[in-house]
Amino acid sequence: MKVLVACEFSGIVREAFKAKGHDAWSCDLLPTEIPGQHIQGDVLGDVLYNGHADWDLLIAHPPCTHLAVSGARWFKDKLQEQETALNFVRRLMDCSVPKIAIENPISIISSRIRKPDQIIQPWMFGHGETKATCLWLKGLPKLTPTNIVEGRDDRIHKMPPSENRWRERSRTYTGIAQAMADQWG
Repeated sequence: MKVLVACEFSGIVREAFKAKGHDAWSCDLLPTEIPGQHIQGDVLGDVLYNGHADWDLLIAHPPCTHLAVSGARWFKDKLQEQETALNFVRRLMDCSVPKIAIENPISIISSRIRKPDQIIQPWMFGHGETKATCLWLKGLPKLTPTNIVEGRDDRIHKMPPSENRWRERSRTYTGIAQAMADQWG
């Protein structure tokens, strides 16, 4: 299967699918952290809407800066940025790929586009942490938990401000990436 993991610089989801024998690619404006099949560029302009390739599965992690409700106190000051971010999500959802998963934290996607099909937590997939993650699915089943563990640490929420906080908060947990590859691959 040909898999595109959009808005992923880490390579974590891409590599989980690659390990299962899929032709998996990541795409992001940033270079990849794990060397591999990575397109550095605009996923919409350079890949999905430019005839770059036919994809069987798209897993997209659109930037949550202007979408996540964790930043709700700033929403009134960034209406245009929100609209741009929502239009990006809509274009990802509307592309012609037969199987699509859009991943984002609790966000305005739920109220402005549609409710998520599923909300998962890292502790459902072997990580003793909380981080509610919404999945909007097309042509895919809901993920089944693979390793429910004790512990409900909110490490991501407690991260102190830093230059790379956004980077650390945006990484997909390996257990979730493995479940995606096992169940959707």
